Amino acid sequence: MTAGRLLVAATPLGQPSDASARLIRALGSADVVAAEDTRRVRTLAQALEIRIAGRVVSLFDQNEATRIPSLLDDIRGGATVLLVSDAGMPLISDPGYRLVTACIENELPVHCLPGPSAVTTALAVAGLPSERFCFEGFAPRKQAARRSWLQSLAAEPRTCVFFESPRRLADCLRDAVDVFGPERRAAVCRELTKTHEEIRRGPIGELAQWAADGVLGEITVVLAGAKPTADADELVVEVNRLVEDGMRVKDACARVIAANPGAPSRRALYDAVLRARE
Repeated sequence: MTAGRLLVAATPLGQPSDASARLIRALGSADVVAAEDTRRVRTLAQALEIRIAGRVVSLFDQNEATRIPSLLDDIRGGATVLLVSDAGMPLISDPGYRLVTACIENELPVHCLPGPSAVTTALAVAGLPSERFCFEGFAPRKQAARRSWLQSLAAEPRTCVFFESPRRLADCLRDAVDVFGPERRAAVCRELTKTHEEIRRGPIGELAQWAADGVLGEITVVLAGAKPTADADELVVEVNRLVEDGMRVKDACARVIAANPGAPSRRALYDAVLRARE
């Protein structure tokens, strides 16, 4: 029998009308729908005015490992299994990673139905540089771990996106002020695409004051990257010193950047070295 496939599908963050045509077709035709919350996926199907024809099973963090063997058997038997989380793209701080890797290890087809993601949606509306960014998942719950995590981002030049609980947002932003200072720019995106969507942009000091009275809803935070603090001329001198010792310019730039938090990009430093030689 021909093997089936796993479809990893993004679901709307809020507005059901954001569902893709491919997701709608898959919900109505998949043999098995593996959902983070079976009630949520049935509610979505009702809003889209479609009937889920296949078997619906739950798949969340606590039961994913035990569900995998039967889902693999379904796919081997020719079934199409549709994987969805409550909102957005599965695996992105949502269940599904173990199922996807199990399919890959067993050489079973895995395909993705692209669509909404809180990460890219927040990045698009934040008004912060987006050509390079990193995603950090959920901020740590405990203050000591959270402050250590924030400290690790102090010199990160890329824009950073992360999720936070509304109950911990105020504490997280206060810690961010302590670590970064009050002027680091950020955006707090609340209830993205939903009726009460709200985007707050500004220095984190102001955002911390706003959040102090309490915030409700799903929260995505976008944090501006650190501005370069290393002296460009000194970095060029370091690169040239390594080149004189026999290292290639490209490799020398990579080593200097790794040793200097806040340095410009590898390409920018490489160009600076070439300009200095003109």
